[in-house]
Amino acid sequence: MPARRPPARSSSASRIAIPQLDWRAPEPAPVVLVSGPEEVCAERAIAALRDYLRAEDPSLEVSDIRADDYVSGTLLGVTSPSLFGEPRLVRVSGVEKATDAFLTEALGYLEHPQDGATVILRHTGASVRGKKLLDAVRAGQGNGVEVPCPAVKRDGDRFDFASGEFRTAGKRIAPAALRALVSAFADDLTELAAACQQLIADVPGDITDQIVERYYGGRVETSAFTVADTAIAGRYGEALIA
Repeated sequence: MPARRPPARSSSASRIAIPQLDWRAPEPAPVVLVSGPEEVCAERAIAALRDYLRAEDPSLEVSDIRADDYVSGTLLGVTSPSLFGEPRLVRVSGVEKATDAFLTEALGYLEHPQDGATVILRHTGASVRGKKLLDAVRAGQGNGVEVPCPAVKRDGDRFDFASGEFRTAGKRIAPAALRALVSAFADDLTELAAACQQLIADVPGDITDQIVERYYGGRVETSAFTVADTAIAGRYGEALIA
């Protein structure tokens, strides 16, 4: 089982006193704030935390709470130690729409986190609701960490996302292939992530632009990058046609 390592120290602004962890490599803490609007990254981070904890102890108990439809007393109930002392993972969604009851109990929980429990607070940033709770977590109450999931909107962000998918899997992809793939799914990060994972699973060797063309050619539009790559490769006739 992997040994739990202490989170890296944060280099963020002084008002944030807790570590800021990459969504590709989150680590558990008594409280984990998964913040930001990018749902693909948030889902990956939360799944990785579950897998990490389950690898440490297969008897992990997993509970889900909706902060926007909260029943008083639920948080304490699912984090309290069980008869056999299994570790607990509590995933809380909708913190940006949380009820007053949840916010009150969550703030109280930060003062006395339960041993053996990991509480994930998912806040999309869609509203300022729950700001007092987020500020308390970021100030260090509850001995938490934060996993920021900012929106992936710019081309450069999408390239970084896709290249990270292949790098994490230990798979090489040609620059032209990466550009073609990102171009094919420029409007949908969920589909881009799925396409990356399909290529990683299906292709045994390096991923070339010909492979991307074979899989997703119907979606790839000719771009200046395609023309330049073709010309650099010496295929001037193809470049002129493109």
